[in-house]
Amino acid sequence: MEKLKDTIKNKLEQREIDNLSEFATKSRFTQGRKKPIAPCDMRTEFQRDRDRILHSKAFRRLKHKTQVFLSPFDDHFRTRLTHTLEVSQIGRTIARALDLNEDLVEAISLGHDLGHTPFGHCGEGVLNELVKGGFHHNIQSVRVVEVLEDLNLCRETVDGILTHTWGYSPKTPEAQVVQLADKIAYINHDIEDSIRAGIIAETDLPKECIKYFSSVQSKRLEKMINEIILNSTGKPVVSMSEEGWHYTTLLRQWMFENVYEDASPAKLEEKKAKNVIRELFFLYCDMLKPVCEESKIERIVTDYISGMTDRYAVEKFKENFIPRGFQSGAKEDYLFKLAKIY
Repeated sequence: MEKLKDTIKNKLEQREIDNLSEFATKSRFTQGRKKPIAPCDMRTEFQRDRDRILHSKAFRRLKHKTQVFLSPFDDHFRTRLTHTLEVSQIGRTIARALDLNEDLVEAISLGHDLGHTPFGHCGEGVLNELVKGGFHHNIQSVRVVEVLEDLNLCRETVDGILTHTWGYSPKTPEAQVVQLADKIAYINHDIEDSIRAGIIAETDLPKECIKYFSSVQSKRLEKMINEIILNSTGKPVVSMSEEGWHYTTLLRQWMFENVYEDASPAKLEEKKAKNVIRELFFLYCDMLKPVCEESKIERIVTDYISGMTDRYAVEKFKENFIPRGFQSGAKEDYLFKLAKIY
């Protein structure tokens, strides 16, 4: 049985070497982890990374973190978790077509937003204002996997998580895939959610983008993915065609102006959300002053607040800032009084 297990891992690694592109990142030749661990007989190293992320507490909390619409009651709106899953699906589709390492793409995709704050980018913006040196969710995601949960991931996975944000230079083609898949995912699903919310209509989208991509989401998404695959096949760098990228960025800019900016109906509650984060930050900093070195307080509070879900942050705000009626110790005494009467 041990020999069979060993063969499974070797077979998977050899399959990558035999079948993947010359530019793909092969798990057998990973740069490794910060701390050595015993080998797994059944899975490649990137598959292990995927599983470690999937079973992390930070991953589970994504289901109650905002994507665009704060704490939506409509179950059909995206959360940070469903965004993450869509990034993973788009990334794997591109990786498969380009013969890149799907397992590495999936691991990076599932981990890329683990450090995101409650209330989406407005929460990130508040912490960025309050924290010395600023706050960026991609850097916090790395902190989650390396420090807070100590997942001890492969260096390639950590690099992809760090560089998924635009402006960074990924070291692997798989990380380049995720950087593009992230943009494609949020542009398209945020359009769909905004239409569902009645903020925009399909016909409101820029006419030149409709003409190039179509107003139908599935067709627009398919064309964006095809633009990457056709432009990257047989090349060491993964990128979208120049024309496709032009219309993608045009559509992204339109979304910023009509949905993401503060004047949008989607953002009406963000002023309140920002206040929640701000007040909790000052509260917890004050709480720690008597018991903690001052140099550590800001880091501890930032880690705590950035890990909160939307609803947990709201509950903590209510607990500390909203007055409640006096709670007597009676509880269910009247119930038992009735029982005695009858």
